[in-house]
Amino acid sequence: MAERQSPILPETSSEPLKIPRQQQRLFREILQLFEDQKIPFAVAGAFALQEHTGICRDTKDLDLFLTAENAAVALKLLGDQGFECEICDPVWLFKAHRDGFFVDLITGMSNATIIVDDIWIQRSKPAVVHEVHTRVLAAEELLASKLFVTRRERFDGADIAHIIYGTQGKLDWQRVVELAGENWEMLFWSLVLFRYVYPAQTGYVPHELWRNLMRQFADAVSNPDPNAKFRGSLIDDKMFAIDLNEWGLGNLMQDYRERRLHTLPGICKTP
Repeated sequence: MAERQSPILPETSSEPLKIPRQQQRLFREILQLFEDQKIPFAVAGAFALQEHTGICRDTKDLDLFLTAENAAVALKLLGDQGFECEICDPVWLFKAHRDGFFVDLITGMSNATIIVDDIWIQRSKPAVVHEVHTRVLAAEELLASKLFVTRRERFDGADIAHIIYGTQGKLDWQRVVELAGENWEMLFWSLVLFRYVYPAQTGYVPHELWRNLMRQFADAVSNPDPNAKFRGSLIDDKMFAIDLNEWGLGNLMQDYRERRLHTLPGICKTP
């Protein structure tokens, strides 16, 4: 029996990619439309990663971060412009497409642990994307947006390491800690990965932050909470499905998502 081949992923590179003109025009149209209509948003995804790290990545979609309320307004605006629109998941994803290209309107993480608010947009930085003067996510929010991208089919730990390396650690680390919040272990895990990859650049992460996180982790290990909830579903509810479906452990992601859905206005839930 022939060995099953895994798909070959493209190598990371700073080499600018050739973007089809039709795709460029479409993305430019969307960005200019939102700028003209004063929709508060920030460009994320491949364009933000390139801005902060220099890495160029092929993409057929345009990732924009907005609050849930503004995403609903933006989706209607795109619908009026002839885009096919849908609310894929009111917790975090609105989508519009035309001519085979997509724009994703993202309002947080799919597990509802991290939610985009107005501060994300206010902290974004000026940039030119497809000849449009707009804004991209600040490095701190971009890093936070990748903390829970830990699935079997996609893992953004390397992106986090590249953000820290590309910025030489010149980040508002207090803001990063604030964004991680109660999920500080996910941040600690990402920083340990960065340290492993770039040992000579350990100092890009402030020594005080290393000390605080290691002390916090040591305390948690030495004094485990017997009532702490299982958190595997926040990582990936598919990889940890047996824990939920057969071993009887609680689905914390479902709790987070239901709480988030309860706070959303009706405009964000109705297609």
